[in-house]
Amino acid sequence: MDDFEAHRAHLRAIAYRMLGSVAEAEDAVQEAWLRLNRLEGDHPDNLGGWLHTVVSRICLDMLRARKARREEPLAELPAPGWGREDPETEAVLADSVGRALLVVLDTLAPAERIAFVLHDLFAVPFERIAPIVDRSPATAKKLASRARQRLRGKPASPAGELAARRKVVEAFLTASRDGDLDALLTILAPDAVRRAGPGALPASAPAEVRGARAVAEGVLVFGRRAHLAEVALVDGEIGVVVAPGGRLALVLTFTFDGDRIAGYEVIASPRRLAELELAVSG
Repeated sequence: MDDFEAHRAHLRAIAYRMLGSVAEAEDAVQEAWLRLNRLEGDHPDNLGGWLHTVVSRICLDMLRARKARREEPLAELPAPGWGREDPETEAVLADSVGRALLVVLDTLAPAERIAFVLHDLFAVPFERIAPIVDRSPATAKKLASRARQRLRGKPASPAGELAARRKVVEAFLTASRDGDLDALLTILAPDAVRRAGPGALPASAPAEVRGARAVAEGVLVFGRRAHLAEVALVDGEIGVVVAPGGRLALVLTFTFDGDRIAGYEVIASPRRLAELELAVSG
């Protein structure tokens, strides 16, 4: 038991980066503990390596099951949820990784995500990754490379323009978190428009709001998710992702009028979310 506890924190860190969920990471580590206790005779000589491999395989199975569930048709759109993680613990872990990175990782194929996390975040050699993902070392290397390319994305606008727009969107998020109406009014263009797709807001909220003040007041009402929001590239442009529990729930796409936000759209439809190309904004 003491031997396992010496590895628990590291295993939890690996599992969280693979799964993006505190609760699921804990489940994966607990399953590894159960498998260790089912072993007959002495524990493996290299207990750390054995646990590392077992947790990675458990996470891979969980990611595959998650992907299979997403491919099942939804009878109706779920309301945006908060997950079952402890918010404070989730926030600390997400900040240590980068919430946008977790969200983009969630768009990768399971084997790509495992290969990238193990190699790029934990420096595990491809020779050790290969048997975990049931590939050759060369193929495991290609999986990580593909993941890396998708994480970087391809900006649609010039770098200088993206940098300027990122500052505007970051200011928008800061004002949303602070509940600062005056700051929002300086960021929004006078004729700003907010549109929301199905499932993005409560049924009582209008799908479209026009005018800077009306948009800003709406942000203050529904801005409680802003602490979970982070800037990311969305189809090559500056956008925002909201991911409670590390799972993509909402995406905001923006249009600009100079150094102000001319409008934004809130996207929650699983179909539309799946169609978006997300990348980490540098």
